[in-house]
Amino acid sequence: MNEEKKSGHSHQRGRFSGKIGYVLAVAGSAVGLGNIWRFPYLAAKYGGGMFLLVYILLTVSFGYVLIMSETALGRMTRKSPVGAFEHFGKSAPFKVGGWLNAVIPMLIVPYYSTIGGWVIKYLAEYFRGNVQKVSEDGYFGSFIADSWQVEVWFLIFAALVFAIILGGVKNGVERMSKIMMPLLVVLAVIVAAYSISRPGAIEGVKYFLVPNFENFSWMTVVAAMGQMFYSLSIAMGILYTYGSYMHKKLDIEQSTTQVEIFDTGIAILAGLMIIPAVFAFSGGNPETLQAGPSLMFITLPKVFATMGVGTGAGILFFLLVLLAALTSAVSLMETSVSTFMDELHWSRGKSCILMAVIMLVFGSASSMGYGILDFLKIFGMNFLDFFDFMTNSVMMPLAALATCFLVTRVVGYDRIAAEIEQSSKFHRKGLYRFFIRYLAPVCLIIVLLSSIANVLGIISM
Repeated sequence: MNEEKKSGHSHQRGRFSGKIGYVLAVAGSAVGLGNIWRFPYLAAKYGGGMFLLVYILLTVSFGYVLIMSETALGRMTRKSPVGAFEHFGKSAPFKVGGWLNAVIPMLIVPYYSTIGGWVIKYLAEYFRGNVQKVSEDGYFGSFIADSWQVEVWFLIFAALVFAIILGGVKNGVERMSKIMMPLLVVLAVIVAAYSISRPGAIEGVKYFLVPNFENFSWMTVVAAMGQMFYSLSIAMGILYTYGSYMHKKLDIEQSTTQVEIFDTGIAILAGLMIIPAVFAFSGGNPETLQAGPSLMFITLPKVFATMGVGTGAGILFFLLVLLAALTSAVSLMETSVSTFMDELHWSRGKSCILMAVIMLVFGSASSMGYGILDFLKIFGMNFLDFFDFMTNSVMMPLAALATCFLVTRVVGYDRIAAEIEQSSKFHRKGLYRFFIRYLAPVCLIIVLLSSIANVLGIISM
């Protein structure tokens, strides 16, 4: 009798068909809106090439350690985050650690889908040829204040995500990743090449790619650490879940390295898409690269409106962003559905219905938070901003700390190494052991405290 039947599971656990499917699915989860709008903005604000250098160094050390830990624990236990933690103990700390990792994607995917709806709306407008209309002052603000229109676009994006999830691991998640990720790379290369070719754009390329040590500050490290943390899908339960779908023969370390390269490559392409274009548009003023929505939905449409082929550029860019948003949303949703299937012993369809209810409640609150629900604030934030702060700035560092504790105090390095070495050599074993024990917890505490201090106004990021 197999393990699933022994444990009372009524569903057969999905599997990726092989390494390509796994790597593209994990890369898809990593490559999302954070890469395409957050990375270029932070790079511009915190030193350009200096930020990029620090980001890469952190990715191949700190990021590598947490990806390896979560993936190995997922494959070792064949469970989503809750089951993976409770595999090693049933007491309260294990339950809290597991559910912390599991709840994060359930809270992220509704507000993420609201932003995904905004992307579809802009893509539709560019297809209709409204390149000047979407670049007008106040257009974005009036759009997000129109609650019912925003709600419709949110529901369209959510329906796309559910359609993929209902297909299962191999026919849904993996098939989507194999189609969308190569297409995303091709589109990113085309948009980046066009952006670099704009008059005056080369200064933006130099600023972004050439490290200047005069631009280095402690906040460069903190910002790069935070971006790397969120960009690689760490502490969202995703890597536990996708690791549990891995074959034992798949090389975890090699797959992790490929995900790091893919994710960093897309982040660099995103920088080359956005920073040179905005530099050219603004006459070389990095201040034009504003944070979050204003960059992607206000500044870039103004850039596209000045181009002779603005409609085509807008379609290409927002199609690329839609693919990135979908791949990430699918990984968040798959993790949530997998948790319900594991913990409630439900079918995939029934688990999707429960997630649909959660999506409708939290997603609608987020989509209407700038409109008819604008009067409702939590710590001065509307629903979307509050969910983003709670998940990214508070819950994710705590969830990653729980993983570090599980590895160092309960599972032990030897069992993690044994899991990894089933399929390959563990080349960076020394680095892994040092980081997971000493540096990773310190880095996570710094990210947590600096993010909270920023929101409280104690420090400015």
